[in-house]
Amino acid sequence: MSDIFRVVIFLLWVNSLPPIASVFADEWLGCAVDGGVLWRDGRPLLGRHKTIRGVAVAVAGGILVFPWLGEAWWVAGIAALLAMAGDLVSSFIKRRSSFHSGKEVVVLDQLFESLFPLLFLNRYLFLDLKQNVFILLLFIATSFWCSRLWLHITGRPLPENYPRIVRSSIRFREWRACHEPLARWHAWFNLTSFLSDQVFLTWFFKLTGLYTRGEKSALDLRIEEKSFFLNELPESFDGFRIMFLVDLHLDGLDGLEQRIAGMLQGMDVDLCCIGGDIRMKTYGRSDECIRKLKNLMQCVHARSGILGVLGNHDCIEMLPDFEEAGIVMLVNDSWPVDKDGARIWIMGVDDPHYYRLDDAGQAAQGVPEEAFSIFLAHSPEAFEDAAGVKANLYLCGHTHGGQVCLLEGTPILTNSRAPRFTAAGEWKYQNMQGYTSRGVGPSSIPVRFNCPGEISLITLRKNIGGAFSK
Repeated sequence: MSDIFRVVIFLLWVNSLPPIASVFADEWLGCAVDGGVLWRDGRPLLGRHKTIRGVAVAVAGGILVFPWLGEAWWVAGIAALLAMAGDLVSSFIKRRSSFHSGKEVVVLDQLFESLFPLLFLNRYLFLDLKQNVFILLLFIATSFWCSRLWLHITGRPLPENYPRIVRSSIRFREWRACHEPLARWHAWFNLTSFLSDQVFLTWFFKLTGLYTRGEKSALDLRIEEKSFFLNELPESFDGFRIMFLVDLHLDGLDGLEQRIAGMLQGMDVDLCCIGGDIRMKTYGRSDECIRKLKNLMQCVHARSGILGVLGNHDCIEMLPDFEEAGIVMLVNDSWPVDKDGARIWIMGVDDPHYYRLDDAGQAAQGVPEEAFSIFLAHSPEAFEDAAGVKANLYLCGHTHGGQVCLLEGTPILTNSRAPRFTAAGEWKYQNMQGYTSRGVGPSSIPVRFNCPGEISLITLRKNIGGAFSK
């Protein structure tokens, strides 16, 4: 009996080390074992959760406890390596099936990671058939309940108002952006902050006498209604209404919050999507815009909730505040929306413009291949990747439609690496339709010319006549 429990505890120890290491080791050796290679079916060979770090810590941990087994250190090391090999086999089988990444499959998840090392250890422990069967059954049951406890502690769904933890190392370049600069010149020597601080542009418009006119125009918000006709849309979602708010820049223009709140009163929508850039500045404290955001979200009435993504003006430490305001933040993640027995998916990515940390592949993980999906990004610069994961509709902002445009509404600058056809309004790329909002608030300097801000109301329609949008 002692041999049975020694082996079971050894297997539990070895197989528990990779998930524990993923919590404490951050990005150390976090690269995938398969190197991101796709199998012939177009899916990952093993998946991004199977890392070199996981294999390394499991083998090292197995060697460390070799006295527990009563065998040589190299025997314990090989047994641990075989446990990881079995785990990779399970992952390979799951990737070839309809199970999405992270999905629990009882027995399959535990069988090979215990069977492979157990067959090897039989060369030294001389266990009989009953003992082997008992070890497998005991390990499978114990491992399953331990994994359920682990998921309860670390997994989603999160309790209400619980801030999702995303480490700042994910966006190392923005550390300074989330804090007050040590000296004023730190902000001046950042070109974006230089313009945002209104050191140059403000005086240009004031000297030309255009500032007051541009400020008044920036408060002249419009409600822009668009309908998109989509072949793959489930019939239950025909007429589904989405309010799209992007580039709020709530702390950049006096009176903007009140103007938005007044327009939101009485609006009846199914879903609200927030496209990022909540604040105006790109550095320093964000208390004012967070306070205004929380007030504003009280005016939003969306039956399926509020989803959001980060923009290039938002720092990662603002996530808990956004979620306290009632927004489910998608950082290279996806979220299902259900209606009358049907489901669509919202895929949201991190900022594609400045931080360039958008990951469409990661956002699409867990989304069924044939499912209808909406791709939410701050800027249009991820449009090719979104088409690659078969998104049906792309919603973004960032360009402000140019903000300062020629008389016919043609933008002078778009501040985007994406082609100009994505700069404003509706567009199409391959089989994906897209919409780039002019944004709610102004950026850098609180003026607009020939380009009013907008609150976008988007209606999804089941396509039966070949139209795309209107």
